Amino acid sequence: MKVYIDVLLLVNFFFDFFLLLGVKLLLKRKTSFVRLVLASLFGEVTCIFLFLPLSSISLLLSKLLVSIFIIILAFQYRELEYFKKNIFYFYLLSILLGGFVYFFKITFISEKDIFCNLIILFIIAPYLLYSYIKDNKDYRSSYTLRHSLDIYLEGKKYTYTAYLDTGNKLVDFYKKRPILLVYDEDLDFCYEDSILVPYKTLDDEGIIKCRKPDKVLLDKREISFDVLIGKSKEKFNIEGIDVILPNIIKEEFYD
Repeated sequence: MKVYIDVLLLVNFFFDFFLLLGVKLLLKRKTSFVRLVLASLFGEVTCIFLFLPLSSISLLLSKLLVSIFIIILAFQYRELEYFKKNIFYFYLLSILLGGFVYFFKITFISEKDIFCNLIILFIIAPYLLYSYIKDNKDYRSSYTLRHSLDIYLEGKKYTYTAYLDTGNKLVDFYKKRPILLVYDEDLDFCYEDSILVPYKTLDDEGIIKCRKPDKVLLDKREISFDVLIGKSKEKFNIEGIDVILPNIIKEEFYD
């Protein structure tokens, strides 16, 4: 088998660089571009292992040792938890990116097609890494706004997943009570027993049927101030969400 040393070094350098850049962006690490380049250059040591008669265990330990030095060189060593998280995401991104590149190559591209391999390295791999980091950040941002909600109403307990909408200022027009907007087909509010609250948005206006709950637990903590439960006519566009919480909940409950 022919091995082009220059191509091997180039691929290995940029692969390490993209991984370190991914860790930097994902964990928001403060490090310089020079450190990332130096750490990636140090990673070229692993190419030497291809030409040494090492056993599988020796090869594994050698690469692990090199990875430790790469991480320390790129992000420094501040504390154990900081280091553990850096090396964990370095290997996680390595598995994701390496697995994709391997799958793409064995499925669509010949080993001898250097041009296509370079396209994978410089275009497809960075795009894949960018997409994963963006989706991960979006998910984590959304996840911090998700809360568990238990509503006790007329002797029944209803358990939901709620989303804190920081732009939502929906309150009771009469007493300024926050309205927890619930979409649940099993929840039936009739007009005779409901508090009718008018609302108006840029696109719509109408009446929300609301009820005063016996008790509400948000993340297993009881809400001590008065709130209303409003029944939504339409399902929410956020995956897995049953309740939309107004921003006043954050101001009153968490602050």
